[in-house]
Parts: sequence; C-alpha cells; structure tokens
Amino acid sequence: MEKNRCIVVDDEPAAHYVLVNYIERSADLELVAQCYNAFEALEYLRNNRVDLIFLDIDMPEITGMEFLKMLDNPPKTILTTAYSEYALESYDYGVIDYLLKPISFPRFFKAVQRFLSYTSNLTQQEEEPKTISIRMDGRLIEVKLSQIDFIQSFGNYVKIVTPAQTYLTASTTQQILKQVPASKFVRIHKSYIASINKVSKYEHGMVQINDMNLPVGITFRRELQERLSNR
Repeated sequence: MEKNRCIVVDDEPAAHYVLVNYIERSADLELVAQCYNAFEALEYLRNNRVDLIFLDIDMPEITGMEFLKMLDNPPKTILTTAYSEYALESYDYGVIDYLLKPISFPRFFKAVQRFLSYTSNLTQQEEEPKTISIRMDGRLIEVKLSQIDFIQSFGNYVKIVTPAQTYLTASTTQQILKQVPASKFVRIHKSYIASINKVSKYEHGMVQINDMNLPVGITFRRELQERLSNR
C-alpha cells in the first residue's frame, strides 16, 4: 500500500529531529521533504504532491497561518505549535489537528490516526447517496444533498432548507439522520441538522449558514468543533 507523503515545515532543527523520528516510526507515512521556512515549502509544493504537512506556526517572515492562507488548495495539515489559541482560526484551512510542543509520541500518533481516518472517509464518500427522497404534497421528491443548507424539525415534520426552496415533509430528525451521510451532515441541536460544508462561521454557540444563524446545543458543540476541524 502506498504511504502518505508528508513534509515538515519548521524553523527549529530540534523540532525536525523529533518529528522525523516519529514519522519514521509510522508505517503509513513517508517523509519526502524537510523545509525550514515557508519559502522552501512553497517551492516544494509547487512541483510535488504532498498528502500531509506538519506545520509550525511561529516562523520568521511568513508564519504558518499566513503560509496556509497563501495556498489555494492546501494539503491536510497538522499544526505543531506552542500556541493553542490558533486552533479555531485554523479550521478554515484544512487543519486536521494541532500538537502542542513538546510533542509526545502518543499525541502525535493520535493526530496521524485522525488524518488516516479522514483519508479513509474519502473513499467511503464516493459510494454515498447523492439525493434524499422525501414525500411532499403526496408526491415523492428527490432533493440533492449538495443543495441542502440545514434541516429543522417541528415535532413529526421536518423542514429541509436549500437556497432555492424549502421542503416540508412528515418525518422526524432521527429518520432524516438515517438517510443523510454522516460525513456531510452533523446534528448541532435537538431541532437542527447542518450541512457541515455550508457552515461559514461558528462562534458564541451559533453557526452561520448563508444569512441564517442557527443555535448549537451544548451537548453537540464538541462534535461540531471536531467536524469543522476535519472538513
């Protein structure tokens, strides 16, 4: 089986020493480059395929976050940083996880497993349904999953909201959850299911989808935060 190609981007030689040692102990990873600043990393990415970046935040001239913002389609990234406050900002840039220095091997291993789980889900997504079937006004209707913004429940009815139209059908939240792929939808509240890729902002217990602000229940916040970091 082909290994996942990874690079280390960090200005500290000591950090390279630790990560290279850990990567060599990981059967699913292949270290293809060591870069000591963002310029070296940009040059390598321009000409080579990379599946995973181990990226330091606090680098001179161009920081790790500035580097990610420069990439049109960044590879999946694991941040290696001493600053946990960057975690929420990183969700929009393909970050799988963030490791606080000094990095232990068990914590490194957990982050790599999260990355491998993501790559495994990509294969599963290829086999997932593209539409959901609902009955409205006595007719069976196919609604494209890619068009759904969110789903809201009203007792024994649910409202399926898309940019072009809203559908009301006799169903429950649990029934709808069984029909939509878990990789694309997440329950954020006892009354709401959100399309994870349609979430543009998450703060103060609310998510924003287009011009709508939806509440996030306390018991659903941890899963939502993890899902946003993995998308």
